[in-house]
Amino acid sequence: MSIKESLQQDMKMAMRGGDKRRLGVIRLILAAVKQREVDERIELDDAQVTAVLDKMAKQRRESLEQYQSAGREDLAEQESFELDVLKTYLPEQLGEAEVDAMIAEAIEATGAGSMKDMGKVMGQLKPKLQGRADMAAVSAKIKARLTA
Repeated sequence: MSIKESLQQDMKMAMRGGDKRRLGVIRLILAAVKQREVDERIELDDAQVTAVLDKMAKQRRESLEQYQSAGREDLAEQESFELDVLKTYLPEQLGEAEVDAMIAEAIEATGAGSMKDMGKVMGQLKPKLQGRADMAAVSAKIKARLTA
């Protein structure tokens, strides 16, 4: 079953179960997916849906951080709930050691030796890590390795 089909099934179950909060988040996800399909005039596959989910999760993490620093626990709780729902549709997150190993492998494969090669390394890693790791953290780790 594709991610989109899974989302639609879960939407029906949330409707039947009367879970309005979860239903709202699932509808938000489906709307974002549909918007991208309409904008680009294509049918999104699982990888592209994962990219949309990853982008939405990143937005929620950033908003959560801002709400917590501003002392808005009510809004932070809602963002946290939405992030938890989004995570159920994203692939399992990789551990630090796995990400570090993949970075080392990509640097080795591209022959990267300086910051000029950052794009090559990210280009090789992004398809493998999209939705499975925080790409901002991965980028920071690559910068640290290439400048060291």
